[in-house]
Amino acid sequence: MVLLSTLCYSQDDFVKSRATYYGSPDCLGTPKGACGFGEYGRTVNDANVAAVSCRLYKNGTGCGACYQVRCTNPQLCTDDGVNIVVTDYGEGDNTDFILSPRAYGRMAQSDRAGQLYAYGVVEVEYKRVPCRYSGYKLQFKVHEHSKYPNYLAIVVLYQAGRTEILDAQVWQADCKEWIGMRRAYGAVFDTTSPPSGYVSLRFQVSGSAGVYWVEAANALPSNWEAGVAYESDVQLE
Repeated sequence: MVLLSTLCYSQDDFVKSRATYYGSPDCLGTPKGACGFGEYGRTVNDANVAAVSCRLYKNGTGCGACYQVRCTNPQLCTDDGVNIVVTDYGEGDNTDFILSPRAYGRMAQSDRAGQLYAYGVVEVEYKRVPCRYSGYKLQFKVHEHSKYPNYLAIVVLYQAGRTEILDAQVWQADCKEWIGMRRAYGAVFDTTSPPSGYVSLRFQVSGSAGVYWVEAANALPSNWEAGVAYESDVQLE
């Protein structure tokens, strides 16, 4: 891990905004979100997920971030609200959050969810909080669009802490140098020149410790497969 520079920021104060929810037959998230998470984006965090506005999506850098969101109507809502994971981009009626139905309902007091759904759009407060995934370390999923051995696209899963992934690189052993990957969209990084053999990756991360690089040696096997998520020994905080 190489520390580059220190970037200090505080996101401990609640910000006022608005939130709504999207339709879902099972009240879960969508596997087709703009972050590229697939099925993970439908079920992660017990399906307490959200699409967020442009200022929180940050051209994909905001994917995987966690926020505490609570509505400001004390007759309907709890003080704690719900903690969500960003899995998609979406703009509503002056909203910053379009929540999964499950996440939206969990802002309500136990017997008031029906009334909250009837509002459709509510005033909320939100703040950034650390993501926590008990029992999980960082995983690198080979995106379904990858074509072995000529095209590799990856997406990072279980991004813990209050972090953002700014950049990704792949190690080219023949050149003995790190080669930049392209942010294809959302949280998906790709390359048209994946190395042969084991694939080592490194990521530029922004977090409470500043901006630094995290390296995952031999993150993918030499015979990596599209659609498979590979667990690493890396844990973000």
